[in-house]
Amino acid sequence: MNIISSYFIISLGQSSNVSNKELNEIAFVGRSNVGKSSLINYLTNRKNLARTSRTPGRTRLINYFLINKSFYFVDLPGYGFAQGNKTEQLAWKKLMENYLQKSKKLVLVCVLLDIRREVSELDMKMISYLHSYNIPFIVIITKADKIAKSKQKCMANSIANQIGIGVENVFLCSSEEQIGKEKILEKFEQFV
Repeated sequence: MNIISSYFIISLGQSSNVSNKELNEIAFVGRSNVGKSSLINYLTNRKNLARTSRTPGRTRLINYFLINKSFYFVDLPGYGFAQGNKTEQLAWKKLMENYLQKSKKLVLVCVLLDIRREVSELDMKMISYLHSYNIPFIVIITKADKIAKSKQKCMANSIANQIGIGVENVFLCSSEEQIGKEKILEKFEQFV
């Protein structure tokens, strides 16, 4: 797959506002500051398509990006480090759950994990949630450039074992070092 066009379409605060009934969606989810926006920018060859920030928890809405005029990337709010009171955090959780349960065109969820961090309880809860609703997912390990190349595959295998999925569904990625894009887009092609 080659991404030749990408556009920001809309940010939504309630999944009931989702009006997409025609085009398939690939959603991105992960802890705050895991690199969801950076990954979207890397995959689309755009520096500022998705807004990036050094401050965790900046994505607070569901953001839709039209890809090749044929499907959407959907950037979901991060979990874990997001700053906000308990009421706001519950609202973000409900927003994500509503989206994951109600989107009729969701074909794949990309669960992002930072290669430098342990798989957290929240990550495992998200994966359990996706399993329980039979939502197809893959794992994308971001920031692969932050550890030695010789340790990257070992880490991917370890994460696959820890999560209980095949290593063919775990992808190493680094937007800094241009690692992983082709394999990820090839996988996406199977779903859209």
